[in-house]
Amino acid sequence: MNMRAFLAVDLDEKLKDEVIRVQKRIIDANAQLKFVEPENLHFTLKFLGEVSDSKVEDLKVMIEDKIVEYEPFKLYINKTGFFPHSGYIRVIWLGVENPEVYSQMQIDLDQEFVKLGFKKEKSYIPHLTIARVKGAKNKEALISLIKEMENVNIGDMMVDKLVLKKSELTPVGPIYYNLFEFKL
Repeated sequence: MNMRAFLAVDLDEKLKDEVIRVQKRIIDANAQLKFVEPENLHFTLKFLGEVSDSKVEDLKVMIEDKIVEYEPFKLYINKTGFFPHSGYIRVIWLGVENPEVYSQMQIDLDQEFVKLGFKKEKSYIPHLTIARVKGAKNKEALISLIKEMENVNIGDMMVDKLVLKKSELTPVGPIYYNLFEFKL
């Protein structure tokens, strides 16, 4: 059976209120937004798409083998931005000040994912998606609000595990299930 899967770092519980505070400020732009629910906030290391049960086993073994090279590390979340560009905003995110270890881990893992037949990532920008933009309404107000909050102090968190998640799409939004946890 196939499932929609991705590898992620969950947001530390202690930072969720700060992220919600930023989401509430963005509401002021009165734009067409769909906010990521607090329980779904995460950094995606790799979106895998549809994978079979047997492929999940291969992924599990590969991730376990690869992450032994990594110790727990700290991420400091302190930036706000958007993808892909100001002419067409799809995603509003929070970024990190010190992405080096995270980015290197993402690159190393991605090389292994490619060997298993997954598509290579184009870029490695650690980001926490906090909202998706659903239309162009009040785009200028939204951009200026995001720029105002460009440097935002969310806080720091220890990254000590990765989580392979299954995503079920529902009419009210995605529901995520943890398949496996990998300790650094």
